Amino acid sequence: MADEPEKQERPKRRRRKKPPAGASASEAKRSAKAESEDQAREAKASEAGAAAETPADEIEPTPEDVEAQEEAADVVLEAEAEIDEDSEPEAEEAEAPEVEEAEAEEAGAPPKPAPRRRGRRDVEPGPPPVVRAQAKYVRTSARKARLVCDHIRGKSVEDARAILAYAPRAAARDWSKLLESAVANAEHNHELVGEDLYVMTVQADEGPTIKRYRPRALGRATRIRKRTSHLTILLTPKD
Repeated sequence: MADEPEKQERPKRRRRKKPPAGASASEAKRSAKAESEDQAREAKASEAGAAAETPADEIEPTPEDVEAQEEAADVVLEAEAEIDEDSEPEAEEAEAPEVEEAEAEEAGAPPKPAPRRRGRRDVEPGPPPVVRAQAKYVRTSARKARLVCDHIRGKSVEDARAILAYAPRAAARDWSKLLESAVANAEHNHELVGEDLYVMTVQADEGPTIKRYRPRALGRATRIRKRTSHLTILLTPKD
């Protein structure tokens, strides 16, 4: 005999409580409203329990969803294949030198030397460097400066130092400072030795003249000219 279908349990209905005989109409309405709310709560609770007991129906995927999943899987496989292709040449390049060294060791031949960088071409020796130093707006006349510079023209640095150290004129001090500046330029900028240099060119050019006035007799004024000069020294190594 087939099993008889189980009878579904129906929610029990509560009977409405009759209001007492002496109750008013408003109290009767309130009691009826409360009973209806209780019944609605019990119905919701029973529906929730039935939904929890019965499992939800599984949604079957549509053909469009299946095609989308297959396309996504194909894209992932293509990306992995491209990554593998990119990594293979690098691995082969890294393994190539090791394989060559192993073959050379097995053959007993010495390994190939590393490639050397090409050196610079031999530069033809040019003219010797010329070091220049200049002092501008020196407060002495160009004529007085020339009287001193004529003594050191063509002399070595050591001789020029000695001449300027014992020269009686005031312009000798400015020339001595300028000579030391030129020697410092040669040692610092051109990496030359100061004792191996000589004075190639020395000259004193006129600078601007400062004009002043001196009061004289009978309300007159006499002009005072304060001369300036530009001093230049060129040093070069000896032959």
